[in-house]
Amino acid sequence: MLPALFVSHGAPTLPFDHVPARDFLKGLGASLPRPKAIVCASAHWDTDAPALNTPAVNGTIHDFHGFPEDLYRIRYDAPGAPGLAGDIEALLKDSHARLDPRRGLDHGAWVPLMLMYPEADIPVIQISVQSRNSPAHHIALGRTLAPLRAEDILLLGSGGFVHNLRALDRGDMAAPEPEWSSTFGDWLHAALVERCEDDLDNYRSLAPRAAFAHPTEEHIMPLFVAYGAGGAAPTRLHRSTTYGSLRMDAYAFA
Repeated sequence: MLPALFVSHGAPTLPFDHVPARDFLKGLGASLPRPKAIVCASAHWDTDAPALNTPAVNGTIHDFHGFPEDLYRIRYDAPGAPGLAGDIEALLKDSHARLDPRRGLDHGAWVPLMLMYPEADIPVIQISVQSRNSPAHHIALGRTLAPLRAEDILLLGSGGFVHNLRALDRGDMAAPEPEWSSTFGDWLHAALVERCEDDLDNYRSLAPRAAFAHPTEEHIMPLFVAYGAGGAAPTRLHRSTTYGSLRMDAYAFA
């Protein structure tokens, strides 16, 4: 059975950046059994209730500004899976889920996927997060999706382990990690490995520097979706930083 995964997608330029996280993601897809489809919870689609995209072919959304022109020429036109999206909508009927036939893949999805599966030949569905809801809501969302793993469907959460864009050292991609970032990251890692679900649900008040590590919460919620979709303690697959405090951690939840 495929694990549920959480990956940090970093800056939109990650496919061009010579950093450890890019090399890790380039090898991750080949290390897994090939999935029949991928369901990706991306930090960059944030809605009031869960939404699933249903195009026959996914468009590529360049949802950022001020980056090199080459980045806007990238296409990741993976096929969609409208039928599977409809099945998932039925699973989520108590959450008032809806289908979106027009939305493609935002960079929270296509940045890691183009590194993991560069051929863009595996059907992909995006599912939104609800950052105004709790971690417990997202853990429950992951648990609802968990049976899909037995059908060779990869459940992927894509966000950021630490994500404060104002605190980055933008002049140095290899800057050392500041103490506040490592302290928060160590707390979060321990809570995940020890499966302290109450602590995770209340991370905002319990974790050191939580509100500084995540001024807004959309980038941590995909982690809780992946946690809920797994049935055992996670394995940390990768740990690195870019620009000092942009933590690029990745986890597998078996």
